[in-house]
Amino acid sequence: MKRSLTTLSLAVVLIAGANAASLEERVAALEEQNKVLTEEVLAEQTGGFTAVDVTQSYNGMGAAASKVYYSQNPLSIGGYGEMYYANPDNGDDYANVYRFVTYFGYKFSDNVILNAEIEYEHGANAEEGGEVVMEFMYLDFLMREEVNLRLGHLLVPMGIIGLRHEPTLFNTVQRPEIERYLIPTTWHENGALLYGRFEGIGLEYTAGVVNTLNMNTLATADASEKWIRDGRQGAFKKGAFDPAFVGRLDYTGINSLTVGASLYYGGASNLKDGYDKEGNYLGDISGLTTTMFDLHAMYNNGPFSAYGLYTQTTLDGAQKIGNGAVEKGSGYYANAAYDIGSLTSLEYKVPLFVQYENYNPVAKSVDGFNEEKYKTEKTTIGLNFFPVNQAVIKADYAMKDVNNVEENIFSLGIGFIF
Repeated sequence: MKRSLTTLSLAVVLIAGANAASLEERVAALEEQNKVLTEEVLAEQTGGFTAVDVTQSYNGMGAAASKVYYSQNPLSIGGYGEMYYANPDNGDDYANVYRFVTYFGYKFSDNVILNAEIEYEHGANAEEGGEVVMEFMYLDFLMREEVNLRLGHLLVPMGIIGLRHEPTLFNTVQRPEIERYLIPTTWHENGALLYGRFEGIGLEYTAGVVNTLNMNTLATADASEKWIRDGRQGAFKKGAFDPAFVGRLDYTGINSLTVGASLYYGGASNLKDGYDKEGNYLGDISGLTTTMFDLHAMYNNGPFSAYGLYTQTTLDGAQKIGNGAVEKGSGYYANAAYDIGSLTSLEYKVPLFVQYENYNPVAKSVDGFNEEKYKTEKTTIGLNFFPVNQAVIKADYAMKDVNNVEENIFSLGIGFIF
């Protein structure tokens, strides 16, 4: 039956091609049919699985996370993984099976799509800090290119790495620290988003509501570097829901360049019956608000690529949490790379890169203390080697200065998507 349908679809395309007004139209029709036939052959050979097209990105996500949107098959299974070895100059070396992630997608129809990500961290050994996390699980209702609806547990569209967190998409062995402490990647919350693209003017947008960060924590009161990161609610079983606004706008009208901004605004005391996730009673505090924004850019043209951002988060009403509470964190980073493989006869990508980070998660506190404690400068140089487009071997050397205390770390890593 499948071969009969394939033969019929090929005949239809050939007839359409014969009546086409130009040779280009006939060639385009044949190329599209070839793609369909390839998908059908893969489906027969793999029981429905399809390969990753590394050139495809849907709504700013990585290629593996976007897989279901471009598959000819209803069921899509993919994922990514990364592990690394680190050797700091002031401590013992160690290795970490950092992440293994599975994506599951299913097309109920051309307009209703399920997409989900399940992550296993640090070997998923709970006694050693490992965990299993539902990073997103949502339904997309595709209406038209300009307007679509996403409902469920979803990625918060802030920064660069949050949406593009697959290891083949960033050069360093580990993600930039700014997109860990200041934009708490990977940041995922319950919510609803509208998104779309206006092709004619090169604008993409996302806007909606997500569960707000809870800044009413001991980390905020003690001015910890993790005060923003610890505010994530995630897929917490009985987490309270308090809507916060999030919006993102990207301009892609210039070839190879994306520039944009993201904004988050919401209340900052989001506790269930006054208790945090660890069971500490903190009490709900009214009049707290969090404002976060970032300005970001990405450029990729031939052997040269670059990306970076600036971000700032402020907590209004921090004095209600305590005299030592954090009021602001800010920072920026930039990464530039050149594919030295393009200078040789090798058919492999070998990006040589440098990354600079400058940030302070406690740039301002209520009492003025601890404002230099976490002030950080970090320069990382390194090299990637791509034996295939879907896998990378990484090496880098990071030189980090935290409040005039230096630490240098050599790291090796592997990453892949499928």
